[in-house]
Amino acid sequence: MKTLQSTLLLLLFVPLIKPAPPTQQDSRIIYDYGTDNFEESIFSQDYEDKYLDGKNIKEKETVIIPNEKSLQLQKDEAITPLPPRKENDEMPTCLLCVCLSGSVYCEEVDIDTVPPLPKESAYLYARFNKIKKLTAKDFADIPNLRRLDFTGNLIEDIEDGTFSKLSLLEELSLAENQLLKLPVLPPKLTLFNAKYNKIKSRGIKANAFKKLNNLTFLYLDHNALESVPLNLPESLRVIHLQFNNIASITDDTFCKANDTSYIRDRIEEIRLEGNPVVLGKHPNSFICLKRLPIGSYF
Repeated sequence: MKTLQSTLLLLLFVPLIKPAPPTQQDSRIIYDYGTDNFEESIFSQDYEDKYLDGKNIKEKETVIIPNEKSLQLQKDEAITPLPPRKENDEMPTCLLCVCLSGSVYCEEVDIDTVPPLPKESAYLYARFNKIKKLTAKDFADIPNLRRLDFTGNLIEDIEDGTFSKLSLLEELSLAENQLLKLPVLPPKLTLFNAKYNKIKSRGIKANAFKKLNNLTFLYLDHNALESVPLNLPESLRVIHLQFNNIASITDDTFCKANDTSYIRDRIEEIRLEGNPVVLGKHPNSFICLKRLPIGSYF
C-alpha cells in the first residue's frame, strides 16, 4: 500500500519538473549548424545575445554607422586633393600660340602684352592683337630674333632700349598701331614698316636711320609727317611716304646739292602722292635719281 502511494505521488510531481535549458554554447552550435546560412546565423545569435536586455534596435544602428563613416574618412584621407587652380595662371605660349621651328605665331589671340617666348625663337608674328606697349623685358633673353611683326595692334609706346639687344633683327613691322614717335632701331634692319600710325616729324630723331646701312625697305606712309626724314641711308631701294602732310622738299632731301655728279642708283621707288607738296616746283631735288618719285607735279 505504501508503495502504491509513493508511485502516485511521483507521477503527480513529474509534470512539474522542467528539464534544464541547454547551455548557450550548445544552443548556438545546434542553431548554427542546423542552417544553411552560417554567417547569418552567427550574426543573428550575436544580436540576440547582445540585446536580450531589451535595448532598442537603434542602438545597434548607432554602432554600425560610425564604422561606415570611419571607412569613408579613411578613403577620403587616402585621396590627395589637387592644388587649387589660380585664376590668373597664364596659358603657356606654345599652347596659346603656334610654335614651329623657331617661329611663334600669335595672330588674333587677343593678347595685350608680348607673351614669354622660347629662347630659340627667331620669328614672332603677333599681328592683330591688343598689345599697347613694348618693353625691354619682352625681348631681353631672346637674342636670336630676326623678324618681329606687330601689325594691327594698339601700340602707343615703346620703351627706350626695347630692341637694343636684338643685334640680329632684320625685319620690324609696327604698322597699323597708335605710335606718335619712333624707337631707337637695331642696326641690322633691312625692312622697317611703320605705316598707318600717327607719327609726326618731331617724333623721328635726326639720325634715326643714318647708321642703318642695311636698310632696304622703308614704309612710313599714312602718318602725319610734315617733312621727309633726314639722313636716309644709301642702301634704300624703296621709300613709301605717301599720304602724309609733307609740304616741301629740298635739294638735299634725296640728293646732294653741292655734288652734281652724285648718283643715287639703288633707289627704285619713292612714293609721295597724297601729300600737299607739288613735286614740279622742286626739279633739282631729283637730279640724282634714276626714276622720278610718284606724286603730284602740278
